[in-house]
Amino acid sequence: MRRNSSLLGLIGVVLLLFAAVAAVITRARTNVDLFYIAINGLVGLFGVVAYLSSGVQQVRDAVTQRSTKYGANALAMSVVFLGVLAVVNYLVAGNDRRFDLTEQSAFSLSPQSSSVVKGLTQPLEVQAFVEGGLNPELSDLLALYGRESKEFKYELIDPDKQPELAERYQIKTYNTIRFQYGNESTTIAQPTEENITNAIIKVTRTSQKTICFVEGHGEPDIDDVQSPTGLASFRQALANENYAVQKVLLASVASVPAECTVTVAIGTEKPYLESELTAVRGYLDGGGRVLFLLPPRKGNELVPLLAELGVQVGNDVVVDQVVRLFQGPALGLAPLVNTYGPHEITRDFKQRTVFPMARSVRAGADGKAGIAATELVKTSPNSWAESDLAALFERSSAGLDPSADTKGPVAVATVVDLDLKTLGKKTDGTARLAVYGSAEFASSRELEGTYYNRDLLLNTVGWLVGQSDLVSVRPRGVRASRVQFTADQYTVIFYLSVLFLPQVLLLVGLAVWWRRE
Repeated sequence: MRRNSSLLGLIGVVLLLFAAVAAVITRARTNVDLFYIAINGLVGLFGVVAYLSSGVQQVRDAVTQRSTKYGANALAMSVVFLGVLAVVNYLVAGNDRRFDLTEQSAFSLSPQSSSVVKGLTQPLEVQAFVEGGLNPELSDLLALYGRESKEFKYELIDPDKQPELAERYQIKTYNTIRFQYGNESTTIAQPTEENITNAIIKVTRTSQKTICFVEGHGEPDIDDVQSPTGLASFRQALANENYAVQKVLLASVASVPAECTVTVAIGTEKPYLESELTAVRGYLDGGGRVLFLLPPRKGNELVPLLAELGVQVGNDVVVDQVVRLFQGPALGLAPLVNTYGPHEITRDFKQRTVFPMARSVRAGADGKAGIAATELVKTSPNSWAESDLAALFERSSAGLDPSADTKGPVAVATVVDLDLKTLGKKTDGTARLAVYGSAEFASSRELEGTYYNRDLLLNTVGWLVGQSDLVSVRPRGVRASRVQFTADQYTVIFYLSVLFLPQVLLLVGLAVWWRRE
């Protein structure tokens, strides 16, 4: 009887311990919590009282028994173990680190988001107006930004409880986020990582750069949202990063407008006039920045100018005959690329891009002082630059001719720094140009596709503008899939894994140990 009452006392202690743990963790928020705490507390208290009521002598006998000594040792070791856990948790809390082991870093910010938020120099106030003041997914996303910079401060606001704030900032819908950085502010209605990062870029840039698209030669339209070969996605991507975008009719002006930070010149079948070429040349001589997109057989009037500036544009088409899954052998006029030259634009850039209908664009500044040309993108070693354009376009036939064609890897994009003083220009400083041997590379179809054309293109614009923090890999729309639990499912999983199963295992183990002793 004495032995059984001792076991009852130990069980009572265990039940009281789990009642206390449940009270601390759950804080008795639900009826289930109250029921669990009450049952364990009452039964545990009964066991302890029953043990103590069995008599002082039993207590003395129990204390002197060998089994009790072993039990006390086990209890002491458990206390020590819990103490070690407490110390470890304290150290972890003071040295917070996260490790994202998912393949696509689904629980981390993109490199661009991280770079942008780390560049904050003063507090950025972020107010998220969400229903009920709760949005766990958005809270987690904002917390990722907060981990990157102490200047990023955010709060979730219930607009129904604080209608004066919603009225002051004209918040009309849930999930609207307001950003305040100094005297600049903006709001977004769709709180994705891409939109949040773009909003931060918008409020932190004190001046807006202008990207000018040359028109008048039949270029793809930057306002064409219907055609997959249009440039509407390019324009939208620029606007998202706080660039102003406008068209320029060079034939009607004497020079490239002064507000153009970067000028985009696209090769078409209708050639540039001599006056337009003079305007582009003068723009570069004055420190301008130009992005050339020259597809095969188009824009050839620009080739001599680019040769002077250190870029050799070939009269060919790059062919890479790969076998793609479900597509079989292809003619290979849309090479996939994942080889990039060392440059600020492609720093840490390992993603694949696609270059439909591309021509070779090689660095050709050998020995020219003041010209630093870098071949930015290269196709695979299996590719080649096909020079027999008649056979390719008229008979859909292509084959490597070592005597006439250039064996891969073939450069399809080259960037150049021009030191104006060394080149003997009137203006000091640096001019920059980037030449891509494809125009479809920048089309809406390729920017919105599965490859990373948009990142490479925007990185190029960021380099031309001189905003190095925008040269990075941008957020992708698809994040990791998550399992969504209901409140009841969460309660069941919590009690089974944290309280019930550990409690049962401990009691069974205690009973077995007691029986053997």
